[in-house]
Amino acid sequence: MSQSHCQRRRLNLNRIAESSGDDSAIHNEIILRLVFDSMKWDVRSLCQTASVNRNLRALAKRLLWKEMCIYRAPRMIASLMEGAPNGRIGGEWEAMAKLLFYCCGCNPTRHFRTGQSYPGHFMKSSRFSKTSGRSFLMRRCRTDLLYVSDPCEHEISDRSDDLGVFRGVFGGFMRSKTRACLITKELEVEEGVRCPFCGGRVWSMTAARLIPKSAARRLGTIENGLEYFVCVNGHLHGSCWLVHLSSDEDENNDDDEEEDREDDRNQIGSNE
Repeated sequence: MSQSHCQRRRLNLNRIAESSGDDSAIHNEIILRLVFDSMKWDVRSLCQTASVNRNLRALAKRLLWKEMCIYRAPRMIASLMEGAPNGRIGGEWEAMAKLLFYCCGCNPTRHFRTGQSYPGHFMKSSRFSKTSGRSFLMRRCRTDLLYVSDPCEHEISDRSDDLGVFRGVFGGFMRSKTRACLITKELEVEEGVRCPFCGGRVWSMTAARLIPKSAARRLGTIENGLEYFVCVNGHLHGSCWLVHLSSDEDENNDDDEEEDREDDRNQIGSNE
């Protein structure tokens, strides 16, 4: 057998192997999507699958996290993706999935003293709202799209107020008026603080003086009792002291509750 014939044969075998490998990869993707679809895209199972090996981690990063986000928060994701280049969102889909289901906890900062750190934890359910998001925007930035979660309440033994931890995400952050304000102010990124979802650098909205009074009213805290950060990819995370409301104050919140009923609400559960 000639050398050139052997080379051609090896080349053809390599092509067949590569083709077979591609078909197998596609077949595995279809199977995995069907499996997770039957499990209603359970986030814990997806986390475990992505940690098995490098190939599954790459597949989750490329496809599965996105599919999970779209399945679990369809209206919110559709709104965030509207006008996004190539259907991509800031910080990648793995970060978006983490933001949907993970309370990032709280660490003391220069503008928000807690005395100690409080660890993050998995959330059984979360509610994100555009109405709440508008309360976190200065008047000149109200055309920005921002979803913010209800605060996750943490009891603090030595305080009468509870610690609230909240998170959110901007749609089209690179084109937002909020980012333009931060750039115009020439504000430095915050030292020692990173986004808990994508690891990006963050701006302190307290330092930027871009926290409106409506944010404190929405959260149910005093005006100086909160702080939040926005990262370069448009993820928001923050903490506040939640003041216990009296019955009279509860009645005064009826207007906010009525407004929420008209809002495009996104209740996201863990299927547990």
